[in-house]
Amino acid sequence: MIAPVSPAPQNWKQKAARPSPDYPRRFVPQSIDLGDWDMQRPLWEELQNRSLPDAVALGKWIADWNELSDAVGEESSRRYIDMTCYTQDPEKEAAYLKFVEEIEPKLAPIGDALNRKLVEHPGVSGLPKDYAPWLRSVKTGIELFREENISIHTELAKLSQSYQKIMGDMTVEWEGQTRTLSQMSTLLQEPDRSVREAAWRKIAERRLQERERLDSLFDQMLVLRRKIADNLGMDYISYTFKGNLRDYTPTDCQRFHEAVEKAVVPVYREALEERRKSLGLEKLRPWDFNCDPLGRPPLKPFQGSQELIDGVGRIFEKLDPELAAMFDVLREHGLMDLENRVGKAPGGYQSSLTEVRLPFIFMNAVGLNDDVFTLLHESGHSFHYLLSRDQTLPFNRSAPMEFCEVASMSMERLGARFLGEFYQPDEIKRSIRVEDEEVFRLLPWVATVDAFQHWIYSTPHTSEQRRDQWLTLDKRFGPDVDWTGIEEFRGYAWHRQLHIFEYPFYYIEYGIAQLGALQVWSRSLDNPSEALKLYKHGLSVGGTRGLADLFAATGLCFDMGEAAIRPLIEKVKQEWRSVV
Repeated sequence: MIAPVSPAPQNWKQKAARPSPDYPRRFVPQSIDLGDWDMQRPLWEELQNRSLPDAVALGKWIADWNELSDAVGEESSRRYIDMTCYTQDPEKEAAYLKFVEEIEPKLAPIGDALNRKLVEHPGVSGLPKDYAPWLRSVKTGIELFREENISIHTELAKLSQSYQKIMGDMTVEWEGQTRTLSQMSTLLQEPDRSVREAAWRKIAERRLQERERLDSLFDQMLVLRRKIADNLGMDYISYTFKGNLRDYTPTDCQRFHEAVEKAVVPVYREALEERRKSLGLEKLRPWDFNCDPLGRPPLKPFQGSQELIDGVGRIFEKLDPELAAMFDVLREHGLMDLENRVGKAPGGYQSSLTEVRLPFIFMNAVGLNDDVFTLLHESGHSFHYLLSRDQTLPFNRSAPMEFCEVASMSMERLGARFLGEFYQPDEIKRSIRVEDEEVFRLLPWVATVDAFQHWIYSTPHTSEQRRDQWLTLDKRFGPDVDWTGIEEFRGYAWHRQLHIFEYPFYYIEYGIAQLGALQVWSRSLDNPSEALKLYKHGLSVGGTRGLADLFAATGLCFDMGEAAIRPLIEKVKQEWRSVV
């Protein structure tokens, strides 16, 4: 097990205090309480009512709007961070819900009014070229805004918080200790198969205890999401694709599913067949996927979050001085909460503190190989934000999510060159082999989750039919595994995928991004400096370009088809074979 869990860091709020001297306030009062609507409202009303006689006035108005949006956005982020770091703290939960229930619903109609004021201004045509993606977003926001949907979005946010709480509070008893499911997952890498099976069953049984509650929660979400689309005279899939500003279609997603089925699933199953033989098993069971196939103990690269931070910091020092300096900013400001503990939401994320323009990394480390790659991944998101932090528009400090994940997934593979900061040579080979197998696993899982959601939002169904559809897709894309006697667990495996609950249709992005990241990695094998130069350039562009143009700026091809996927997978397979 990991060293004793330390409490979450508390000093980051002082070190990243608002407002930042680098980005001083000129419109928002220094002493404003952004959790008090009565203090916010006059600022929004002033923007709504301000006269804009010329282009200069329009530019100043946009700047003030951006400043207020940044300040309010950061208030929301800080409350979300607090809530996810402490799911059992009623004060932090109440503060987050207060913002969701009392502030955000009031922002929506004002945001719509400001959007309309902008697009109706004659000076909008003279705005810089880099504003074009933002203006597209503004116009889409106007098209998709309905007053009656505001309260529905609020209810969905509250249901998402309920999901976080249910998942974050799950624990089991193991050898006289209360453990989180993340802590239990370390046991799935143990050489002793009986230990792995017992741990897997504990985890699966605990999740299954919440089956009815999670199914009911999702049913509530489904009704609300369909109502949002109905209020717009749309189906939910069209609404989501339009709202996410996607430059590809559901048909393109189906093409991706088919390409993965043909080009990746056979390689995934080939790797699992080799695992089965190495383990000397007649059939693989669900608890046989994470252990070392040669019976070696699990890789344990660090103890405690400080060792993890220090090791990843050394990786960045070897990779690139500029990126190392950015990671030092996070370290010096305490902008990371990395260790798993009871009462902490599951998963990992990077959140942007939009006013001070700094990133925050959240994850659930338990001392395993995966944690090293998770911190590399979230650091990639952080570098993306820091490289684009001086973009004037808040919108342009972000990017389409498909490209945001290129930033993070590429960093996993670029950073893997320097795993010697954690491992001996033989251990490095093990780690890289695991990372390659994760590519084989991830793309079919992305196809499963995405195809599942397309079915969910296009087909009226019961919870039982939903379970059966998941099973159908798992048989199409999933591993060849023996579920005898534990079939019940298989049909509800989707409950653990938080994106299905909280961020509908946000998962295909990981598949598209993996294809981009593999191209970055492929270039780095021949020319590491050129790959890194293009990577940083693409990130610095922020959201000033569309998805295909962002791929091009990074030297990548945007293609979701089999012809693009197959050669990349073959290259990964070659590396996988070479690190036996």
